[in-house]
This record gives sequence, C-alpha cells and structure tokens, in this order.
Amino acid sequence: MKSILFVINTLGMGGAERALLNLFKYMDLDKYEVSLYVLTGQGELFDQIPEEINLLNKRIFPVSVHSKYGRIRLMITLIKAVITRAVLIRRTGYILKNLFAMVRKGKIRKDKLLWKLLSDGGQIFEKEYDLAVAYLEGGSAYYVDSHVKARKKAAFIHINYSEAGYTRKLDEECYLNYDHIFAVSEKVKEKFLLVYPECMKTTAIFYNLIDVDKILSGSTEKGGFSDSYDGFRILTVGRLVPQKALGTAVEAMRILKETGRAFRWYVLGEGEMRKSLEEQIRSYGLCEDFFLLGTAANPYPFYRQCDLYVHTARYEGKSIAIEEAQVIGCAIVITDYDGAEEQIENGVDGIVCEATAEALAAEILKLADNPQKLAELKHASLIRKQVDNVKEIAKLEVLLTS
Repeated sequence: MKSILFVINTLGMGGAERALLNLFKYMDLDKYEVSLYVLTGQGELFDQIPEEINLLNKRIFPVSVHSKYGRIRLMITLIKAVITRAVLIRRTGYILKNLFAMVRKGKIRKDKLLWKLLSDGGQIFEKEYDLAVAYLEGGSAYYVDSHVKARKKAAFIHINYSEAGYTRKLDEECYLNYDHIFAVSEKVKEKFLLVYPECMKTTAIFYNLIDVDKILSGSTEKGGFSDSYDGFRILTVGRLVPQKALGTAVEAMRILKETGRAFRWYVLGEGEMRKSLEEQIRSYGLCEDFFLLGTAANPYPFYRQCDLYVHTARYEGKSIAIEEAQVIGCAIVITDYDGAEEQIENGVDGIVCEATAEALAAEILKLADNPQKLAELKHASLIRKQVDNVKEIAKLEVLLTS
C-alpha cells in the first residue's frame, strides 16, 4: 500500500484547510496509507479529520491561531522550537538577511520569517513515504523539503506568491527540489512562475475541491443570522487580515448608510485586524450596521439567508468562500484583483468592480434597486459548472504510479 504524508501549517477555518479536508473525503483511503502532520498543531478543524487518516502530531490544540489563547500557544510552540533545537542560533543569518531585505522593501512580514523556525522545530519522522505533500506555502513547504524523507515530493500554491511576501531568498529556493507543484488557479500558476521560471515543467493546475453535498445540506440547517433585521443583508466570509481589504468594506458601508437606505453588513472570520476594524467601525458610527461575527462552525446558513455576498481582497489565489457562495446560489460582488475573472464572469454570474469603497457601494446600491438583476445573478451563480473532484484527485494519484 502506497504511503502519503500531507503537511499543513495549521488546521483552522481557512479555505486551504477546508480544501484539504475535502481532498481527504474524495481520496480512496482504502487504497493508500495517508498521514497528516499539522506543523503548529493548532486549529479548529481537527474533529473533521477522517478516522482513516493517521494524525502524527503528539499533541494538538484545537484553537484558532487568531484567538488570544491561540497566539499564546503559537508563541510557546515557537519558543520550544528555538530552545530544544537551537533553531535561532542556526537561523540567525537567515533571519537577519531576510529582515534587511524586507526593510529595504518597506514592509516587515514577521510571520514569513517565523515559518522557517517552526519548520526546523517540527517533529522528525524516520519513515520514508512514497509521496510527501506540502499543502501550503511557508512552513509546510520548508518542512517537507528539509525534514521529510519521501520518494516524491509535491507542493501546493494557494496564493499570489510575491504579493503574499514570499521570495526565493526567503524560501531558500526550496521549490526547485520538488518533483511537482500544484497551483490552485491559472493566475496563481502564472504569478508563481514569474518567481520560479525553472519550475515551468513541474507546475500544473489543481483546483480546490468543493464538497457540494455538505455545503447544500449545511445551508438548510439551523443557524445563520440571529438578529431580527429585515433589511438588505450583505455577507463577507474571510480572515480579518490585510489581504482581505475589509477596511474598504467598512468604508463602503459608511457610504451606504449616508444614503439613508436599510443595509447591514456581516463578516464571518477572525484575524489580526479585529481591533483596528472595530475602531474603524466605531469611528464611522457603524456599530449597528457592520458586524464582525467571528468564525462559525457551519457558515452555510448565512450564505443562504443573505441578499448579497461581497468579497473584497487585495490579492487572492482562488477563493473557496466565493465557490461556496456559488454552490448555494448567492448574488456575488467582488473587487477586481488578479484572477478575479477566473471565478466571476462579470455581469453574468456576478459583478467585478474597482477595489474602492465608492465603486463597491455603487454596485451594491444598483443591485439593491434591481431585484430582477439580483435574481439573474443568483440563478447564474447556482448553475455555474463546479470542479470535477475525481479528475483533480487523479492528478495527485498519478504521482504515485509514474
């Protein structure tokens, strides 16, 4: 029986983590011996791992890395790695070199610097696997490259690589050592190859897998909005991080409120920007109009109950939240980032607008005033062709037989 090891940074509520769990669901787990290692040992989704998967972590902490306790727990993990493996001593040159590079570019990304320390401080396994898969950039990619024994190695890229802050120097060019690289969209592939043109022959597309049945059944379960509001509801699902440009959404809500119309905007997600977003919401007088709801174990009733799904972002790979909204049949508005056209056909199954608060508010107002167009977008979204999960799984399985 062929053995496969998957490595991921966390097992939280993010799109990549949910995509990995969907991948497990559609794999033939009787055919392979599948193991999973979560580099940080943290996340809210450990209880959703199929029982056939061999979880290798000695200890797990089923909390979000974005919660207060989660951040403390992550720091403890990092300190242990530094002390027990003398990682900081060995990596001082690496940290200083990349820190200076970030300073020159005018933006320090602490999380990117720490992934190498967490990677070097991870558990070491003596087993040699037939295939090892780094399912995320950063920590898991570094870990599989440097610390896993495997006949073949594959890595997944879920984001616009350079926009997210990665560089060849930061990676120590680890992707040159992988047998195969899977990008989750054409634009993600294009952007990655600008950084690693040598990987042209080893890089292919592997779309995120979507569990349509789970999404549809989950959307009809109890839950969703708990207030008695009966006006126009706007929903956004995403982490509270700079990438998601939620400050633009708050600004757009301020513009909508000034019209005197009845709108409420809800965000499902958690992250480092909660405090700054809460301050922005208060300063604009939007405490009864814009709500940060945190994460939800089952977000799908919110999709079904909203009038409009809005997705703001500075950059994306391929948003699973948008795909989930399409499965349920939401009318969708997204900002125009690289790759937006791969998920929305503008004017047909959604609206793609400029990434400004003014443009966003204007499109929302147009749709609120045009119920027929809103209904057309919902129908087109609902009938949009979904990813062929079996076809995608075959791309991974071929690595074990070629």
